Amino acid sequence: MQQRELGRSGLYVAPLVLGGNVFGWTADQTASFRVLDAFVAGGGNAIDTANMYSAWVPGHQGGESETVIGKWLRQRGRRDDVRIFTKVGMKMGDGRQGLGKAYIRTAVEESLQRLQTDYIDLYQSHQDDEERAVTEPLEAYAELIKEGKVRAIGASNFSAGRLRAALEASTTQGLPRYETLQPEYNLYQRTGLEKDLLPLCQEYGLGVIPYFGLASGFLTGKYRTEADLSQSVRGGSIGPKYLNDRGRTILAALDAVVARHAGSTPAQVALAWIMARPGLAAPIASATSPEQVTELLKALPLPLSAADMHQLNQASA
Repeated sequence: MQQRELGRSGLYVAPLVLGGNVFGWTADQTASFRVLDAFVAGGGNAIDTANMYSAWVPGHQGGESETVIGKWLRQRGRRDDVRIFTKVGMKMGDGRQGLGKAYIRTAVEESLQRLQTDYIDLYQSHQDDEERAVTEPLEAYAELIKEGKVRAIGASNFSAGRLRAALEASTTQGLPRYETLQPEYNLYQRTGLEKDLLPLCQEYGLGVIPYFGLASGFLTGKYRTEADLSQSVRGGSIGPKYLNDRGRTILAALDAVVARHAGSTPAQVALAWIMARPGLAAPIASATSPEQVTELLKALPLPLSAADMHQLNQASA
């Protein structure tokens, strides 16, 4: 399978990253193991999670996803076969948040313990901590890289200005640089990345690994009416955000492209569109069953024509 390098990190991944936000939440351990097995068997090699997944669920503390992945890594003996991405910085409760140097040192040890590994391939600042200098987390990451606990670092949910400041500081102060950016990006949500962040990433050669590649499931095409929103726990948030005239226009364009590619699905086309966009390395998508994984992986060989791309670009502009 084709591999793409993430920035200048030396990390090569298939053009689809498996999102781990559902592990320990809407997918229990057994279901999660089946999803992970299917993803690796299908040629995938990168799994994205975060220390705070899934702290938003009543009764959860955060770390549930990392714990499931760690048990899978240990039971399957697959650590050398996959790239593990995790994150630090978002609110977990009890004051556990931010990008302070001391907190990062504590958080990484907790993540390593839950993941049952001695290194993290890509450790990401989950969101900017604007109360701190951009150099503070970079100094912490420098120590972790030197100690072999982290191979490369990335940023997520940063403004263009703060990301540029961090990249410039890395150059001038000899600190490790963010090799990736993880932003929200899909056919519905384009402006936030394309206006300022994508040109910056291309200027510095960062790998872009967008999350919400399927717009929380909306771009699978299963949410087309108000009645469809009761199909999952995400339905309540999908309706107000996506089920409008623009959303329906995008779904119609997806349907038209699907009609030209026998056997394809809206989800596959939506992900293939991201993979074909200049400057993007690999979208992140989650699944709760092996069947969903199989469908997602079929996006990898799906060749979208210039006419397909034009139609999708116009509908989602």
